[in-house]
Amino acid sequence: MDQQSSLSDNPLLVLEGLPRFDRIEPQHIQPAVKALLEQSEAGLKKIEAEAQPSWEGLMQPLEELDYPWERSWGSVGHLLGVKNTPEIREAYESVLPDIVAFSLSARQSKPIYEALVALRDSENWNSLNDAQRRIIEKRILSAELAGIGLSGEQLTRFNEIARELSSLSTKFANNVLDATKAFTLIITSADDVAGFPDSLKQLAAQSYNSWDEKKPEVEATPEEGPWRISLDFPCFGPFMQHCRNRELREKVYRAFITRASEGEINNEPLIPEILKLRKEKAHLLGYANFAEVSLAEKMAPSIDAVLEMEERLRTASFENGQQDLKDLQEFASAQGETEPIIQWDFAFWSERLREQRFSYTDEELRPYFSLEKVLDGLFQLVNRIFGITVTQVTDDIPVWNKDVRYFNIANESGETIAGFYLDPYARPADKRGGAWMDDCLGRKIVNGTVQLPVAHLVCNSTPPVGSKPSLMTFREVETLFHEFGHGLQHMLTTINEADAAGINGVEWDAVELASQFMENWCYHKPTLLGMAKHFETGETLPDELFEKIKAARNFQAGTQMLRQIQFGVVDLKLHSEFDPDGSESVFDVQREISQSTSVLPMLPEDRFLCSFQHIFAGGYAAGYFSYKWAEVLSADAFSAFEEAGLDDEQAVEATGRRFRDTILAMGGSRHPMDLFKEFRGREPSPEPLLRHTGLL
Repeated sequence: MDQQSSLSDNPLLVLEGLPRFDRIEPQHIQPAVKALLEQSEAGLKKIEAEAQPSWEGLMQPLEELDYPWERSWGSVGHLLGVKNTPEIREAYESVLPDIVAFSLSARQSKPIYEALVALRDSENWNSLNDAQRRIIEKRILSAELAGIGLSGEQLTRFNEIARELSSLSTKFANNVLDATKAFTLIITSADDVAGFPDSLKQLAAQSYNSWDEKKPEVEATPEEGPWRISLDFPCFGPFMQHCRNRELREKVYRAFITRASEGEINNEPLIPEILKLRKEKAHLLGYANFAEVSLAEKMAPSIDAVLEMEERLRTASFENGQQDLKDLQEFASAQGETEPIIQWDFAFWSERLREQRFSYTDEELRPYFSLEKVLDGLFQLVNRIFGITVTQVTDDIPVWNKDVRYFNIANESGETIAGFYLDPYARPADKRGGAWMDDCLGRKIVNGTVQLPVAHLVCNSTPPVGSKPSLMTFREVETLFHEFGHGLQHMLTTINEADAAGINGVEWDAVELASQFMENWCYHKPTLLGMAKHFETGETLPDELFEKIKAARNFQAGTQMLRQIQFGVVDLKLHSEFDPDGSESVFDVQREISQSTSVLPMLPEDRFLCSFQHIFAGGYAAGYFSYKWAEVLSADAFSAFEEAGLDDEQAVEATGRRFRDTILAMGGSRHPMDLFKEFRGREPSPEPLLRHTGLL
């Protein structure tokens, strides 16, 4: 078969309808990407040669360049998450470097940057709409933060810093991985695993069997052991909650907080190096410090504004945090614990107190949450708030697995405005864990007509067993609502410019607003009880169980809040005020901040920062506050519905349409603060979050 006819049969190159997930095979990936790269490189050269400072002459051709990638590379990336095979992974990795190199050359293109700046400074600027102006401003800023405005020695040094930072952050992450792997605690006595839940025994036995240094003749079982405890969080977390042997808890806890802080894999010297390079990079770009660089692309207006929010939450949480510790101490003493509570006791006694106070288990709730009933409840809710109708499509839709379903979303007039795939069940063999929303197709103009947005909603719930339907834990219900919130922002957009439609172009610290907002409805009694029906008897979840769920939501809310605030403030101070060449260490900074953000004094040997990958090896440098920032926004948005009256149908409808037409419809076309003020009538306030978490 010749190259041309094999390309014409390639499902990754089909540019209309829904992607052909039923036909894509690993052998299609390389030829499709090769063909697209050739086409795109030629296209980019043409744009650079003819770049016009106008939307039609510059941005439209750039958008057209991206279009085939959405359907081809987007589908490949999706399959990597939901149908991962060694063949797909190998094909993906074989073309990845070329794709990365191409996208870098497009981002760092001088002719395109110069045309963007010329467009911003021309009289054409005033004829552009909000979305177009935001897209151009963001493209210019992104290029400037990538060093495009530098030349000569400064540019050389900037690129050196980028390479050094990339290699240091990889080394940091590898050290954490190696340190986590290097620790092992083998338990052989059944007394020491008394109190372990079955899932932890299974995990620890499995971990022993896959351990390189295990005794060859010993095969561990969950019942008989041996059990291997590691510092991986799925093992460490439950171990700290359920291990009754205090000495073992201390040993594992100390290992956890000193990971990657000694020997060959010590991250301690890397931290000041990373901070120094980030500071130098900020200075080259004309900023006072790296926190300012991070905030240049976020919703939060300034370092002071973030610190003010953190302080408002901290003062409201501190007494509650101290009360949490007092309650725990009294409870532990009543159970015969003679020692004062210290770091390695906290999770253990918290779990005992939680069991006693709320006396329900996830398993008890499952029969009330069958996937079908939960979906019905979710679809009725979005119909009530946003006036949209969700309908399953039963025609022949190309899918990657028989359990995947496809739904259409229609507006009040009954016309279809979007669609989404739902892939609900866990498939550990070939699907990654967790849950996510991803865009399959974005809203944009293609050949003169609007392409409707299509989302992927992926969860990992328990599949149906025999005649039993899929029964969800309450956490899985919350997760489905959360991901559907992201999906709504992608699907209800009314913006036709790709880079500002849906969640595109929405600032990092505002992108969780729509998703966290939807979670609040899981604690709204009529909404929850409307879908919590026992799958066999049809009976509604009992009132007292609902009250326990609601109370458990705020268990130790003060302690949880303080922990997140400490991480956020330490991150920001290290990237704004800290001097990497000074006499103070990063641990001194953490110790000082912990005095007002932790109810237990920091242990002298605590080296947690040596494993804080979010800020030293991930995308959260000077941005860890984003978690809390978005939570403030989502709680405040939900409080607009509370103020209107959650059971007043007309008020809910009016507020819901306003939320839809601002936050959800406008996406990245306007600054999130402007949209929030338009929806709420004022700037966001932390009060509703404090009220919802019982801290007011």
